[in-house]
Amino acid sequence: MSTRNALQIRAGVLSHYNEVAKRLGLNPALMLRKVGLTPRMLSSPTQLIPLHNALALLEISAQESGCSTFGLLMAEARLLSDFGPISLLLTHQPSMRMALQTIAQYRHILNESLGMHMEDVGKTTLIREEVMSDYAGSTQQSTDMAVGVLMLIFRAILNPHWRPQAVHFTHPANSDVQVHRRLFGCPIHFDSDFNGLVCMKADMDKPNARADAAMASYAQSFMDAMPQRGESSLVHDVRRSVYLLLPMGRASVDQIASGLGMNVRTLQRRLDDSAVSFSQLLNEVRCELAQRYITHTSHSMGRVAEQLGYANLSSFTRWFTVQFDCTPTGMREQTADQNRLA
Repeated sequence: MSTRNALQIRAGVLSHYNEVAKRLGLNPALMLRKVGLTPRMLSSPTQLIPLHNALALLEISAQESGCSTFGLLMAEARLLSDFGPISLLLTHQPSMRMALQTIAQYRHILNESLGMHMEDVGKTTLIREEVMSDYAGSTQQSTDMAVGVLMLIFRAILNPHWRPQAVHFTHPANSDVQVHRRLFGCPIHFDSDFNGLVCMKADMDKPNARADAAMASYAQSFMDAMPQRGESSLVHDVRRSVYLLLPMGRASVDQIASGLGMNVRTLQRRLDDSAVSFSQLLNEVRCELAQRYITHTSHSMGRVAEQLGYANLSSFTRWFTVQFDCTPTGMREQTADQNRLA
């Protein structure tokens, strides 16, 4: 049994779509219809829409407008207030680290499909982001938008001119990277092993001069009065952890259980209650990432195998062939042929 149900996200993720599309000469209503959405679906930020449709909308909009940075332009158009009530809570967090932890706590309200992992490395902090989906198409635009929105949050809390040490994307560079340079203002690494930002650890823990504890408390009480997540969210939490930790070689049941604040036996028991096993979730995520790396990055097969937890290419190829009924090279060649004919 697959756990990959039709995940839904809030329409607020597509805030400012109409204005960006019009600016690039697109008809927003027509573009929405092409992916099975309607203007009414986007009229309320809290309206739930299918994730696959939203991902497809960004990709097809980039293709038909001829703008390979459509997702970044969407991020540039966003305001912190577009997040709704949680924007007040974020603004008054005592540090950037606390703000990102708040985002993780309320991701069911913001974007359930987005995974984020923070890791301190010496004097720097790596913030990895991953769009969780078995969507077969490219997720470049949604990934670019997610990393761009992360920049918005940093600048809203630290200062409007803040810059990270580096930005990383797993996808290849576009022919035009001017928007990337304008938005991030730092070294940009494409064909990387992860999507996200590298910043100074001191920036993460720098006191937020605008933080007001009373306002934060008020906003917290408001957020806590909103509907909570159900028990089924544990499956999403495990999948999210696998998405983020698998390319780092850390997606063991022990590490993921520890990261979720429980022991392995408790995690397995709770997954059993949801009629799913850890190995099943691991294999599903591995399939999703394998297809994404093979068809939408230029990473070597050896590099893909390593990112998916295989010590050698032959073992990865055998697993891949069983899952997809073709070799990794065969899938990449087939995708290239389809792109040439498109």
